[in-house]
Amino acid sequence: MTSDAVLMARARGDAGAFRELYDRYSDRVLAYHLRRSRDEEAAHELTAETFAQAWLVRARFRDECDGSAGPWLFGIARNVLLQSVRRRQLEHAARERLGMQVATPAPAPDETWLDGLDEALDALPPSQREAIRLRVVDDLAYDEVAASLGTTPAAARVRVHRGLAALRTRLSSKQEAR
Repeated sequence: MTSDAVLMARARGDAGAFRELYDRYSDRVLAYHLRRSRDEEAAHELTAETFAQAWLVRARFRDECDGSAGPWLFGIARNVLLQSVRRRQLEHAARERLGMQVATPAPAPDETWLDGLDEALDALPPSQREAIRLRVVDDLAYDEVAASLGTTPAAARVRVHRGLAALRTRLSSKQEAR
């Protein structure tokens, strides 16, 4: 079986290679969104958006997980979900200010998965927290993250990777405790 990293390299010029990656991960990404949104239609929309974003930024993929594109894809899925939550909050606030009524509210992802995120971020070492903010929130390339932090791109990648791993561990243990 061809590794994800090889497929991603091929996907830069071959849509068929990206399709193979989609076939490998689409069910898992859909399940991820379904667990968090608890709405099948929203989960399908979020999954489509995840892969659309992955297609657009496929040239940025770096093999940092022994040939697996899973962590990269789920990072994109998380960002898509977070943007969806934020966008819906902004749209809702704007409708309220304008006094607009919506006949049927659009399904919103379950926001409880965000519980404890700020606390978990605050528990990270400042260098990891800042690296994650620059890479994930500000969507900077690793070269730009490195320049901002005064380090090398490789060191910036390590900080982001370790910080995200620590966040995953903390948030997973909170979910299991529920």
